[in-house]
Amino acid sequence: MVNRDAAVARWIAMLKDEASLLEHPGAHHKLLLSEAHALHRAQIINRDDLSDLLEQADGALAYAVETLFDHQPGK
Repeated sequence: MVNRDAAVARWIAMLKDEASLLEHPGAHHKLLLSEAHALHRAQIINRDDLSDLLEQADGALAYAVETLFDHQPGK
C-alpha cells in the first residue's frame, strides 16, 4: 500500500521543480494534473485533497506564464 504522506510529498516535489516548470510550463502542468488524478483514482487522496492539488497546479502554471512573460526580451 502506498503511503499517502509520501505520495503527496513526491507530488509537492514535482510542483516545486521550478526549472522544469519554467522550461516546459504546459507539459509540467499536465504532468501535475495527471499525477494528482492518479493519486485520487488509486484512493490515496480524497476529493478535497485532489481539489487542493489541482488548485496548486493551476497556480504554478499561472506563475510560470507570468514569469516567462515578465522576462521576455524588450520587457
